Amino acid sequence: MTTMTPANYSPKQTLRSQLLDRRQALPALVWQAHSELICDRLSANTAFRDAHTVLAYQSCRQEPSLNYLFTHHHKQWGLPRCLDRDLQWHRWKPLQTLVSGSYGILEPPPTSPLLSPQEIDLILVPAIAVDRDGYRLGYGGGYYDRLRADPLWRKIPTIGIIFDFAYVDRLPIDPWDVPVDAVCTELGFRD
Repeated sequence: MTTMTPANYSPKQTLRSQLLDRRQALPALVWQAHSELICDRLSANTAFRDAHTVLAYQSCRQEPSLNYLFTHHHKQWGLPRCLDRDLQWHRWKPLQTLVSGSYGILEPPPTSPLLSPQEIDLILVPAIAVDRDGYRLGYGGGYYDRLRADPLWRKIPTIGIIFDFAYVDRLPIDPWDVPVDAVCTELGFRD
């Protein structure tokens, strides 16, 4: 099925729309099975196994779910809150209450303890797509690019989390885009 997009869409907007449609068309059982495979691949990864404090995300728009990791690995987890144009990272434990944020994404309440970059060992980054050079296509808000532009955050290893169909040869990039260090899909790691 061909998706019609307005003529004034940028290449990023067109690709974002097409890949989101494809991701959201995944049957629930396929989405769940692929999410669990991604979690299995991460569980076997040395960077993940050695990390004490890991920043992650709550799945929305049928992003790969990390729930299996949350319930099977005793790590210090951090989840983001969108605050103006930046991400603020808070400590979180599975089963702790989450609230709906400004984009409808579940996030820790503002009273949750904050995490500083010095405490973080690894960041699991959601994406719509990632290319072979590690550049990611997000939702267009630039939150992760702004985060990683800060030298304190830039040195923390990152793994982009996507379904394998969203691993592409090349994405359109902007000067402010910051690549991830590795990519994990249900088929394995794509460094």
